Amino acid sequence: MVHTEKAYAKLNLSLDILGRRSDGFHDMRMVMQSIDLADTITISVQQEPGLCLTADLPFLPKGSGNIAAKAAARFFEQTRLPVPGLAIDIQKRIPVCAGMAGGSSDGAAVLRLLRRICSPELSRERLEEIGALTGSDVPYCVRGGTVLAEGRGERLTDLPDLPCCWLVVCKPPCSVSTPELFALVRIKRLRFHPRTDEMLSALERGDLEGVARRLYNVFEDVLPRRYSQVFEIKSRLLELGAMAASMTGSGPTVFGLFRDKGAAENAAEALSIVFPSTFFCAPTERTV
Repeated sequence: MVHTEKAYAKLNLSLDILGRRSDGFHDMRMVMQSIDLADTITISVQQEPGLCLTADLPFLPKGSGNIAAKAAARFFEQTRLPVPGLAIDIQKRIPVCAGMAGGSSDGAAVLRLLRRICSPELSRERLEEIGALTGSDVPYCVRGGTVLAEGRGERLTDLPDLPCCWLVVCKPPCSVSTPELFALVRIKRLRFHPRTDEMLSALERGDLEGVARRLYNVFEDVLPRRYSQVFEIKSRLLELGAMAASMTGSGPTVFGLFRDKGAAENAAEALSIVFPSTFFCAPTERTV
């Protein structure tokens, strides 16, 4: 039997770094939003034992180096269920190395599929715990929707849905090293921090303008000059009518928040002429 699941990309409406932890990770405080830009994950149960992983991008790792395969291994390790033969196929649409948790979302989709196939009674909380053993963004990607993520990203609090809006997501043709950006962060030297509590209040009120005014990502403060296209795209999105624009994750992807659908569609079309990895998107609700 064949089972299919969408793996939705995430955006950071806000991203704050509070400090470095004793375990080497950083304490984060982030408002996350899933969007309808998605990979497609297919799992087929096979008679022959073992895991076979395929993808439509030849450079993606096919073995344990792929987070989707790692998620499958963690699932059976933690549930102690018998391991069937599995064929996992990944059809990518989320750009790689983009700050949108594409790999983590693939892993989360695998976890949701394996729960459906092997253990429907497994709770969402337990699935997220297994996700946390797989990667910092995986617990959020298991859940999706509008969420406050704290700690390494594993402490999740559901928030009211983002008010009706449209998003234009644009990835310039470069990649940013996440470890490099973390190494550049000096908490006391950061010029600004997101006003996260004010964003939470705006979400409670259903105030899209209030959310837009509080979009911010502290990684923009330390982004090296060679990534100047990030700021060029932000400026262009604002010129094209975005209420606000921000980088997501460790970049380099930038998104603009739009109230008007037509303006967002026009902006996506205009940006795609220069940046082919431009997408017109909408927010999605929680997946579990």
